[in-house]
Amino acid sequence: MIFGSWKYILKNLWFVLPFAIVPAAFLALSVDYHAIRELTAGIFAGNSEMSFFLLFRSLSVIRVDGWVGALIGVGTVFACAVFAAVMLSLVEKHMRIGKRTVSGAFSQLGNNLFSSLGITLLYGALYELWALVSAAVLYAIGGLVKASVGAWLLSVLAFLGLSAVLLFCITVFYLWLPCLQLTGFRPYEALRYSYQLVVNVRGRLLLTLIAEFLCVTLVCALAGAFLPYYWMFLIVMFIAFALLFLSFCIRMEIVYFKTDKLDREDLIRSYRGLL
Repeated sequence: MIFGSWKYILKNLWFVLPFAIVPAAFLALSVDYHAIRELTAGIFAGNSEMSFFLLFRSLSVIRVDGWVGALIGVGTVFACAVFAAVMLSLVEKHMRIGKRTVSGAFSQLGNNLFSSLGITLLYGALYELWALVSAAVLYAIGGLVKASVGAWLLSVLAFLGLSAVLLFCITVFYLWLPCLQLTGFRPYEALRYSYQLVVNVRGRLLLTLIAEFLCVTLVCALAGAFLPYYWMFLIVMFIAFALLFLSFCIRMEIVYFKTDKLDREDLIRSYRGLL
């Protein structure tokens, strides 16, 4: 499951990469570089007591530093929703008929956009709730535990545990969008059916999501700590978010086709080409 999406991405990189550019740019801009740099500087200085606001700014993708940040947040939601809807429709078509084509890329946008926008808002709300709770827990640990080593150990364990809870919640809704896209079910029926499908692969899916989430988190922290210029940080985060966006979205289709036992014509054509 980990390698399935990356195999597809590498094999069809120029087919899917253009759809990740705009969402990745908005996501990179939505990360608060200065907050992350201040937080990591405090960590390396051995300071375990960070302000709640600093922790939340470092974890959140909603910029609270002005109206420009608010506009970036709105743009991030719409960019992710629109480009995910278009890309998923093309990837689904490629897997279903075995041909890569961009014809009709926007013809199904009207049908898929509201579903994609709703699920994007759902994921965004879950993430921001996680950022709020995580900031509060980490702030409480820093204030209550006076031993620096103990505070950092508890903070790391709390962060990992809360991240696992967030990603577990995401697995519940993970196949909802492709199910709405492929079946035409009503939202509640699609959610029930997609949940029945994802239960069989939830463990592997959760481990995959955790691994990618922690990788991006580590890249973000290291970039904020060691890159001296904002534009360098933006480039690194743009690349990281582009890969994350592609992997997260394309894995939806791969897992859906696998769990619903649908034939993938893109693989069948590849096998025929080897004969």
